[in-house]
Amino acid sequence: MAQPDSKKIFFENLSGAGKAIAVLTSGGDAQGMNGAVRAVVRMGLYVGAKVYFIHEGYQGMVDGGDNIKEATWESVSSMLQLGGTVIGSARCKEFRTHEGRLKAAHNLVQHGITNLCVIGGDGSLTGANLFKEEWSGLLNELVEQGLIEADAVQKYSALHIVGMVGSIDNDFCGTDMTIGTDSALHRIIEVVDAIMTTAQSHQRTFVLEVMGRHCGYLALVSGLACGADWVLIPEMPPEDGWEEKMCQKLSATRSRGTRLNIIIVAEGAIDRHGKPITSSFVKDLVVKCLGFDTRVTILGHVQRGGTPSAFDRILASRMGVEAVLALLETTANTPACVVSLCGNTSVRVPLMECVQMTQEVQKAMDQKRFEEAVKLRGRSFENNLKTYKLLAHRKPESELPTSNFNVAVLNVGAPAAGMNAAVRSAVRVGISEGHKMFAVSDGFEGFYKGQIKEVKWGDVGGWTGQGGSLLGTKRTLPAKHVEKIAEQMRKHNINALLIIGGFEAFESLLQLYEARANYEEFCIPMCMLPATISNNVPGTDLSIGADTALNAIVETCDRIKQSASGTKRRVFIIETMGGYCGYLATVGGLASGADAAYIYEEPFDIKELQANVEHLTEKMKTSIQRGLVLRNENCNENYTTDFIYQLYSEEGRGVFDCRKNVLGHMQQGGAPSPFDRNFGTKISAKAMQWVSKKLVETFRQDEGRVFANTEDSCCLLGMRRRTLVFQPVVQLKDETDFVHRIPKEQWWLKLRPLMKILAKYKTSYDVSDSGQLEHVVHNRPKDSDASVAM
Repeated sequence: MAQPDSKKIFFENLSGAGKAIAVLTSGGDAQGMNGAVRAVVRMGLYVGAKVYFIHEGYQGMVDGGDNIKEATWESVSSMLQLGGTVIGSARCKEFRTHEGRLKAAHNLVQHGITNLCVIGGDGSLTGANLFKEEWSGLLNELVEQGLIEADAVQKYSALHIVGMVGSIDNDFCGTDMTIGTDSALHRIIEVVDAIMTTAQSHQRTFVLEVMGRHCGYLALVSGLACGADWVLIPEMPPEDGWEEKMCQKLSATRSRGTRLNIIIVAEGAIDRHGKPITSSFVKDLVVKCLGFDTRVTILGHVQRGGTPSAFDRILASRMGVEAVLALLETTANTPACVVSLCGNTSVRVPLMECVQMTQEVQKAMDQKRFEEAVKLRGRSFENNLKTYKLLAHRKPESELPTSNFNVAVLNVGAPAAGMNAAVRSAVRVGISEGHKMFAVSDGFEGFYKGQIKEVKWGDVGGWTGQGGSLLGTKRTLPAKHVEKIAEQMRKHNINALLIIGGFEAFESLLQLYEARANYEEFCIPMCMLPATISNNVPGTDLSIGADTALNAIVETCDRIKQSASGTKRRVFIIETMGGYCGYLATVGGLASGADAAYIYEEPFDIKELQANVEHLTEKMKTSIQRGLVLRNENCNENYTTDFIYQLYSEEGRGVFDCRKNVLGHMQQGGAPSPFDRNFGTKISAKAMQWVSKKLVETFRQDEGRVFANTEDSCCLLGMRRRTLVFQPVVQLKDETDFVHRIPKEQWWLKLRPLMKILAKYKTSYDVSDSGQLEHVVHNRPKDSDASVAM
């Protein structure tokens, strides 16, 4: 591993000594809040601060007494996987009054608390900001009433506020994703997938009502993720006459042989005149106009329930640590800020700027300025909406442009959940752009054998929720069969290529680029979408399929840990996949609260193994009952899973016993997560639009053919920090370790110290890349449409 750069600020140089931090959850609960509370408590304790729970939100702050309790390291153990909020939440009318805030200030001063971490929605955060502004006045009043000493005004002169947004609705401006949204999408998609089976059996139409009184994010993204026939949201009221159009679409879908229809309605859906559109109204409309057997399912509070997803656990942990950093760095003049997510980057934004923009959205909707409301929601929301419109509403053949271009799509490498969503998106966007779309079965093996056929709009219906690869995929590289592949491209007149896959797909694209020198058939626009559970492709922070694999790992770890409840102390050794890439072990370890994660990128020796055993032994002597150790399958050829299991078993004898588990191919299976469905859908749509643009640019009118031989016509589309970027594959060669099939630099390695800190290890934590205060109106790059990322 590279030595730390001395120019960087490391966390060990920051001290929380003498500081008191309080954490509370307020308003509606959201899955992942416990992960945020845990991260705040452990990071606060790690730097030497006193940390307090405030139970029952602002009500607990006003009531004081036992509601304000000092937190210990052990008090947040076994908390990460729990839904809701363990410290309780409540809506408090009393805190809205001056007298209520005066009581709250008194209770905080009694405990020496001047740093507040508030996890809640815009109402909770607005209340916190008002509290901050009134703070000095409240202290003076307390002195006048004789409740505190005069010197306390100077000692506790400023109240520092840092917020984290916990809301399943994702209705807060200034962040791409709020804590709880991804888990709510998991609940919705679980229900939709279950409903689809019964709907197909009976040829039914299902109308699903999801939460979102003022924001249609859940309805929009779940509609994208399940391929819904129609979505109704507050920000996009349908045009007058929508009832007839919707029924026509449902009827046309049925006439093509589809046995079910799904309509998703946000609870706040309205028409152009502000009249509510209810799920029961939609049901009655379908029954009256079409006579279809129609049922309504109102999901309600099930969306708030259940265990948090891997994404929400990681997001909450990162935000919790960032919140403590922000509190340590704050001064009396620092405005209250919100820790938020932009693409794959943590940023801090002024709290009131976020609140004001959130209020602007509602104002625009009230005044029927709906297009402006969509823009104010942010690039993520806007791009979700564009993608939905592109995929859901099929134009009549007469309205489609005619490009006369043939585009082939294929999967290469190991299967990854979300591949099918990407193929569906590519096919439908390609058809909308006027292209003929061809599907290649079994990767390049199928390509050279001629397993190529034209695919139509309806052929990919229902693909978003399917795991694996419906096209079939092989690891075969094209180099040995390049002549036969060129022949097939001539035969089918293929003008562009979209490859969806992992490291083999990256190598394949490089080989095709190099083959251009000998075969003009490859002088066409070619694009690759990274899709692999290992997340080991250069040029992207995230790959399609990795989120589904992480959820499989986290769910299994939860069950394994639960199996030890009520037994003696036990440590589990879990082996994950990933080849030489330690992404799954590291991020899975962070999401499941692991004590250690062994990976190839961070070499370790017997001394470190011994130190880890001793560390766990010490923890087990307190109230910790279970330990979790993850090992990447290729982290070390000598320190195998069996070796580590035997070492821990022997060294922990008398303190804890050991069990091991190799997760294997279950990490590749299952239905894709909402994130992977949405991510695959969106980047595939963007890739096809790029392909269309390149086809027009490289078409030679005089020769009547496409000719593209520049580096920028053979690209990988990846997410880099905040943006989706098309990068020439030939330029990514220098960034790649081809022997071990990994990028030379990997962003997630910065999460490893965070995982260690939360497991009570003393380590350096590089904060040079921590979130900086940015203005909410400027914190979105112009081309950013990376919806959500870890």
